[in-house]
Amino acid sequence: MPKPTNPNFYAVIIGTEILNGRREDKHFAFVRDKLLQRGYKLKASFVIEDDPKLIENVFSLIKQDPNSVMLSFGGIGATPDDYTRAIAAKVFGDGQLYMHEEAKKRILERFKEAAYPHRINMAMLPKDAKLLHNPINNVPGFYVEDRFFFVPGFPQMSHPMIEEALKLFPPKKLYRYTICVEASENDLLDIMKQIPKDVEFSSLPAIKGSKYRDTISIASEDKEKAKKWIEFFIDEVEKRGFYYTKEDGCL
Repeated sequence: MPKPTNPNFYAVIIGTEILNGRREDKHFAFVRDKLLQRGYKLKASFVIEDDPKLIENVFSLIKQDPNSVMLSFGGIGATPDDYTRAIAAKVFGDGQLYMHEEAKKRILERFKEAAYPHRINMAMLPKDAKLLHNPINNVPGFYVEDRFFFVPGFPQMSHPMIEEALKLFPPKKLYRYTICVEASENDLLDIMKQIPKDVEFSSLPAIKGSKYRDTISIASEDKEKAKKWIEFFIDEVEKRGFYYTKEDGCL
């Protein structure tokens, strides 16, 4: 699969300890915000337990999207519950793990003889894997096909790796216009239906006191298109006599 030019980003956060409350997730907000800074957004985010079949199923689901880019957190260590390397090889490779000589070199530089007998196994990676730099202990993350990325669960290690990975995708400029309308979603539904599918649209309803409010957001990489459709929406709102303000949120 070639690297997509219009990627759909997926986050997979693997960690039973997040689901059972032993740790708080630190990855979702980080990935969301870093993508938004570069003009992208998440297509979906999964928080799943350390279950090999579940991990395989989620990876396979994401692979089915021809424009998918996956950011997977956790499970690339050498303990018995670290399944990600093997599953990555099964779903995205030929099913085998291979000694990656550069990864081996980095692990040996960091741990010397203590790399054996277990840490060295973290250099066993899917075929043709490329490496991501680990600023904490030099044990690399990895990626395949320039689009499926695998990093540790530790934020101090994984977040710099994700920033490195995202540099493979040129930033986009997204033009967004937002208004707050003193109306319910139902009042505006016929206007919403006229927004074309190639324009990003969202409606965030709220009740403030006894009044319905709705935050309408329209965005596009095409500035003129975004501007055209927010002006259309404003015109339709004015025709119906609804009060509105040009602000980002009215909750």
